[in-house]
Amino acid sequence: MDFASFLQNLLNGISIGSVYAIFALGYTLIFSILGIINFAHGAVFTLGAYFTYFLLGQPAGFNGALAGFKLPLEGIPFPVAALIGSLLAGIVAVLLERLAFRPLRRRSADPLLALVSSLGVALVLVNLIQYLVGAESFAYPSDIYGKIKPVVSFAMGEKTVVIRTVQIILFGVSMVILLILAYIIGRTKVGKALRAVAENATTSSLLGISVDRYILYTFFLSGFLGGLAGTLVASSFGIAGPYFGVTYGLKGLAVIVLGGLGSIPGAVAGGVVIGLAEAFVPSEYSAYKDAIPFVLLFIILLVRPQGLLGRLQIQKV
Repeated sequence: MDFASFLQNLLNGISIGSVYAIFALGYTLIFSILGIINFAHGAVFTLGAYFTYFLLGQPAGFNGALAGFKLPLEGIPFPVAALIGSLLAGIVAVLLERLAFRPLRRRSADPLLALVSSLGVALVLVNLIQYLVGAESFAYPSDIYGKIKPVVSFAMGEKTVVIRTVQIILFGVSMVILLILAYIIGRTKVGKALRAVAENATTSSLLGISVDRYILYTFFLSGFLGGLAGTLVASSFGIAGPYFGVTYGLKGLAVIVLGGLGSIPGAVAGGVVIGLAEAFVPSEYSAYKDAIPFVLLFIILLVRPQGLLGRLQIQKV
């Protein structure tokens, strides 16, 4: 592989890996607070992409209960639509917490029941999407980023490295979101309270922290990140039907396990590692690209079971 090809794959991997990181952070936040994996996160990812699509004034297809449906919106800027769509995804995540998680938590149910509940909610949401808009794919308008050149190219010796502008935007937005999240978690009162609840919910409650309220904050933030990740991916590749988020949901699980369960820096590192691993798959083996995260996960966990940046959990018996 020549240096130009290496650089091309490196840029591609960092771009998609940064989006994986944003998506996986939604998993990580909920796991760090409740100790469960929210399988409905992939469905929220899908909803975020659909919300933004309709907010852009685009029509539904010819199938489903909403066939031909179109919001009376024209000319709404893509950043505004993406923000509103992500906020709506966050609200859906809050509703899911109230309906699927809170009743179980109040009964002190086994965490496995919460996991099964989230899986059931995911199936309901995906089938609801399919009922409403059908199973067809949708594409965002080609001009959502304005008059920006679609590609940027530069010479590297005798080779030309071509970068899609959307890749630069994905990376830039991802980095801004990650920096904002790091500030919220590390510097604000809300972030400190979230870290306290993640460390010990009972002690936090005794210290006057409203655990239920901060769990809601966590679900909203998780849903917002999932919806934004769905929108960013859809802006580059389109929406591949109601099951659009299933593959990314599985990759998100691989990311958080690879990086270390409950570790925010680990989710970022895992996302970038998996993005790079996919980008460097030779073109003749591209059909197997989706298997790469899990092969890599298996290899890493053989060497370091707690993940790249995770901590070993010592249990006293």
